[in-house]
Amino acid sequence: MNELNTVIVFLLGLFTSGIIIYFVTKLFGESKGIGTAIVTALVGTVVYTISYYLFETGWIAAIAAGIVWLIALSSIYKIGFLKSLVISVAIWISATIVGFFLPTVSGPL
Repeated sequence: MNELNTVIVFLLGLFTSGIIIYFVTKLFGESKGIGTAIVTALVGTVVYTISYYLFETGWIAAIAAGIVWLIALSSIYKIGFLKSLVISVAIWISATIVGFFLPTVSGPL
């Protein structure tokens, strides 16, 4: 039963993160759909999981994962690095606020 709870929390967090990414990217004029936003959230989770596996915990893992996720975000949405940085900060702020109420996918689970 514990595994089922983990899967449910993961899916809820993934969907929540996808919605946040969708709305933030729409605010910045991007036209991709919710599916792209959910894929972007999943890519972020994979990137952070691999980074924390390789570098363990700490600033190095967070910085490495953040840089790779910025590259992924700019690649997925076909935007420049600076715009992806601004969007990612807006996503992070939004996810932090929403995270007080719902779980989000913000790194390794």
